[in-house]
Amino acid sequence: MFTRREKIKKPKPWAHTEPITRAQLMNMREEFWDTSPHYGGQREIWDALRAAAEAELTLAQTIIDSAGVIVQGRDLTLCWDERGAKYELPRYVLSEPTNLIREQG
Repeated sequence: MFTRREKIKKPKPWAHTEPITRAQLMNMREEFWDTSPHYGGQREIWDALRAAAEAELTLAQTIIDSAGVIVQGRDLTLCWDERGAKYELPRYVLSEPTNLIREQG
């Protein structure tokens, strides 16, 4: 039914409901990862998914393969572990929105 041999890719471009800053995006990501184990599944898989989400694609692929994660959505938005637990990742932990406010500096 699922294959882990699919090459992962970044999500398609997306926009947040309203423009957000990088700091707001980082806060959203941190909040998600802090609470993700409460959604079920194994802590080790959540840790692997976070490492993959924060890595470049080649390293992310290696992390996913090594952890035995089964990717349904090639962009990592929907994954499963080998025990059948489901892991859903929001796009904001995988890429930046198109309406990210670029801080002047």
